[in-house]
Amino acid sequence: MGILNIIILAVIAVAVIWAIGAYNGFIKLRNRCKNGLAQIDVQLKRRYDLIPNLVETVKGYAAHEKETFQKVTDARASAIAAGSVGEQAKAENMLTQALRSVFAVAENYPELKANTNFLQLQEELGETEDKIRFARQFYNDVVLKYNNALQIFPNVILARLFNFSEQEYFELDETPDQRQAPQVKF
Repeated sequence: MGILNIIILAVIAVAVIWAIGAYNGFIKLRNRCKNGLAQIDVQLKRRYDLIPNLVETVKGYAAHEKETFQKVTDARASAIAAGSVGEQAKAENMLTQALRSVFAVAENYPELKANTNFLQLQEELGETEDKIRFARQFYNDVVLKYNNALQIFPNVILARLFNFSEQEYFELDETPDQRQAPQVKF
């Protein structure tokens, strides 16, 4: 066996080892993306379960605020029914806006703000929102790694060969005023 044959076999072996490693890397990252999205779903489910309790508690104090409660109920239903990551993000944005309305209503009722059940629900919802933000951050970080792995050369060749496709980020539509720091006044 000549030196040329050994070099050709070595190049083929390196190419095969690289292809196996790259393919397995794509699979691992794709699965991490799926896991990240599942973690977001777990936290969103917890949020969806808390919302009816919160709305019922506030309803007892503010019966004439039916439109606000209807918006929350509709937004929750839309968020639960969302299909794609983009639809889910859009529905979550609507739900967040509706929840802000509920807390704005609560500001008008001092007895409600002092209600232990309301305070506990508000705290649990706040903790859940933090967990959702963390899960979204984790998912988006993994999507970034996955999409980068698919796009860099020579991985892009293998990715196209095996029909790996980019994942969508979980992004919420924020208005410009939501991106600014809140004004604290005493």
